[in-house]
Amino acid sequence: MAHKISMLRDKNTATAQFYQLVKEIGALLAYEATSSLALETSIIETPLQATTGYTLAGGIGITPILRAGLGLAEGFREVIPDVQVWHLGLRRDERTLQALEYYNQLPHQVNLQVCYAVDPMLATGGSAIDAINILKRRNIPRLSYIGIIAAPYGLLRLSRAHPDIDIYVAALDETLNDYGYIVPGLGDAGDRQFGTL
Repeated sequence: MAHKISMLRDKNTATAQFYQLVKEIGALLAYEATSSLALETSIIETPLQATTGYTLAGGIGITPILRAGLGLAEGFREVIPDVQVWHLGLRRDERTLQALEYYNQLPHQVNLQVCYAVDPMLATGGSAIDAINILKRRNIPRLSYIGIIAAPYGLLRLSRAHPDIDIYVAALDETLNDYGYIVPGLGDAGDRQFGTL
């Protein structure tokens, strides 16, 4: 993970490689985040004998916070291909640093055991908090947040606002700068994934 994050941070990493690294880190985080999911047992037949098999006990949803969360969601789908993908557009007002909702494609009926909100950067925590607030209105039994890099301030705000959710991040950075960006960070994760610098 440290090796992949170091490559991700490098300002010389090309767009295609950056996006691939986000996906790979998303897959690694998915393995960690899904390790405690509920399972159901059933008897299956191997070529040699019957044995106990396991299946997930209920659906799994993933909500990428657009647009930067798309790469993480793709990595997650490589681990669990039949995950439900919902989309939530939140953008940060650069003046107030508050999250503004501009797109919401969440289903009206939910049949999940867990939903993961994914966004590479947890800076001020505003978008993550708002995303979890929106998902909580869907009465999902369990919610989690997955990110790549977090600032201590954002992590603290998210954990205080939603002490009932699990939070998975690959790295904890030092601080935020005056513009609300994580330092040392990696720049704008959305622009770097999609070549819109």
